Amino acid sequence: MAEALMSAGDANDKAMGSPFLKSLVALYRAEDSYGAWESKSDAELLEEFIVTAEERRAKPIIDDPDPDLLDRVDKFYRAVGLTVERETGLMASPMMSMHWEGFGRVILTAGKLVIFAKSLRDVHRFGFESLSDLAEAGMKVVRQARETIDTYPDVARA
Repeated sequence: MAEALMSAGDANDKAMGSPFLKSLVALYRAEDSYGAWESKSDAELLEEFIVTAEERRAKPIIDDPDPDLLDRVDKFYRAVGLTVERETGLMASPMMSMHWEGFGRVILTAGKLVIFAKSLRDVHRFGFESLSDLAEAGMKVVRQARETIDTYPDVARA
């Protein structure tokens, strides 16, 4: 995993400038109350989000997600909410309901408005090919949420 991050150097550096990845790293750093991850670079903190196609294919079609994986999915959507909040000034709260078999739903709300909703399936395969893909996926959700806020600003501010 670390080798893949090192070999993608410039692309990773560019991706780390993404507002979404900055929010995701901030969540990790905020949860590090004992300083265990102080010596890790931002890219190293996010390595667990990188799942290559080969790794994804090696996973069974049906599997139960482990608690660490569910935490990663939760962090992904909390980082989306934090990025939306930084960009709009509105608190965006994620809510995730996940069945133990790896399917469920996530929504993000701002005020009384649902700004994003998605059904989750095959969560045990959650991951991205690269930090660039992770940043792109996160910013895509942020853009969708912002478009909804821009369409219904009064409800989002209620």
